[in-house]
Amino acid sequence: MKIDRIDPPREFLVGHPGQEIALRHCADVTLAPDEQVTLKTESGTEFDVVRKEWGYYATPSLNGRLASFGLRSALVMSGDRRYLLLVEKDKLADFDAYLKKQKMTVVAWLDGPEIEFAGAAGAPE
Repeated sequence: MKIDRIDPPREFLVGHPGQEIALRHCADVTLAPDEQVTLKTESGTEFDVVRKEWGYYATPSLNGRLASFGLRSALVMSGDRRYLLLVEKDKLADFDAYLKKQKMTVVAWLDGPEIEFAGAAGAPE
């Protein structure tokens, strides 16, 4: 694994026009196949990324380890773009407010025993 810190961080805006959020790009991590990086929060949630020869496991199992780390997984749309977002279970109200502010919609929750579609355009009935 190789970590390249970016100091000072590169700052840039993302988000819906008029509701932009400033992000700070702080580091780049280069992984070899079969190496893992775990990201942690102060509240105790964890998120693993594993590099494979063919690509990445971008998350732990959505309805197993990820859920045990206190995170829910949602497929979300913003215009014609789709995002996989991971939400702290006790921050769902904050997540809902963020979605409204950024004009995003949940297509499906991916962390239950069944995929829970939210009735978004194009989702199966």
